[in-house]
Amino acid sequence: MKEMEVQFPNASVLQALVGDKDENLKTIERELGLKIGRSPNGLLLVGQDTDVELGHALLAQMRGLIDQGEVIFKGDVERAIKMLSGNQRLQLSELFRDQIRVSGKRTKIVPKTFKQKTYIEEIKSHSVVFGVGPAGTGKTYLAMAMAVSALVSKEVKRIVLCRPAVEAGEKLGFLPGDMAEKVNPYLRPLYDALYDMVDVDRAKEMVEKGVVEVAPLAFMRGRTLSNAFVILDEAQNTTPVQMKMFLTRLGFGSTCVVTGDPTQIDLPRGMSSGLNHALKILSDTEGISIVHFTDEDVVRHPLVSRIIQAYDRDED
Repeated sequence: MKEMEVQFPNASVLQALVGDKDENLKTIERELGLKIGRSPNGLLLVGQDTDVELGHALLAQMRGLIDQGEVIFKGDVERAIKMLSGNQRLQLSELFRDQIRVSGKRTKIVPKTFKQKTYIEEIKSHSVVFGVGPAGTGKTYLAMAMAVSALVSKEVKRIVLCRPAVEAGEKLGFLPGDMAEKVNPYLRPLYDALYDMVDVDRAKEMVEKGVVEVAPLAFMRGRTLSNAFVILDEAQNTTPVQMKMFLTRLGFGSTCVVTGDPTQIDLPRGMSSGLNHALKILSDTEGISIVHFTDEDVVRHPLVSRIIQAYDRDED
């Protein structure tokens, strides 16, 4: 057994770190098998050698983040434990340096994992980026954040968001309304992400003026998209022909991000996924980057990651 103390000269920093009703400390105790108590100068950790050392490194880094004005949530603690368990040399502060500046309700968005950090860096430095992996890894949300940031900073003149309107167990023909109304439910997640970053009234105005265009993939045919940030979501449900059509819409001054999960294909049986085909033939193409997310990058409820792992094991 080993004991180590983490000192907190500032009581307000200590309170911000431990969380409401000490929930952050309880998370660390549970995940690392430690006992954490208060000491005259801060916190005292008791447990096995390696666990205490990891807990000390975690708390010290979190203390530094709070000193810099960052807010620590329960989910941040769980992800930090996971990352530092794999490599104690990682610096959590590096994540917070890659802040995405947006406007409206959320003035900045910070990557939650180092893979998300890589994703952001690749979008900054490549014209076409594929974000591939399971649900909850932030593929679409971060792409949307980068798009809004590029628009606010006048790097692009508009944002174009699209998804394939693929029937996942339901028939479009039975939905009420015209074609635009039929496909609107498929585009809802893109609207939701936009509204989370930009005030609703401003977002609606941007859509009405065409500064932000949300449309099904079929509406992209025959167009050239210049000076735009273009996002194709749910790309696993494109066909190879549709994917080629979409990628060749890219004009000068534009950035394109393609997101999808190859394990969630809703295409008719026997039809090839345009995402899988593109990943195979474009992997070595200059100017194109492919970022693969895993269940370790899931930033939703921790149970989501365990559910993904269970399904992966069942398919093996």
